[in-house]
Amino acid sequence: MLDQRDKPLVWLGDSRQCVRSFPVAARQRSGFELREVQSGKDPSDWKPMPRVGLGVREIRIHADGEFRVMYVAKFAEAVYVLHAFEKKTQQTAKREIDLAKSRFRDLVAERRRERR
Repeated sequence: MLDQRDKPLVWLGDSRQCVRSFPVAARQRSGFELREVQSGKDPSDWKPMPRVGLGVREIRIHADGEFRVMYVAKFAEAVYVLHAFEKKTQQTAKREIDLAKSRFRDLVAERRRERR
């Protein structure tokens, strides 16, 4: 159950549909981990993604395969889910990094415009 102090989730692009396409176990784990992030905690398995943007993290999900959810929680108003995907190789594919990087860049630009 959401607490009033929890940050809302904001899904960018098709990130919500991507998580919904995960197998049940991976989808449930994603939801649990994002819920932890909303309440100010760290996910159980994550790593920083400075190649995508400052403050971007990747939740690592090991359930019915390997899945990743990239998000940024450093902004006061919300947790932004940038991208979610199934990881099929050892190294994260360039297109996955580029897509998350593009969404992060757009988010930062939008926030800058709103402050003016």
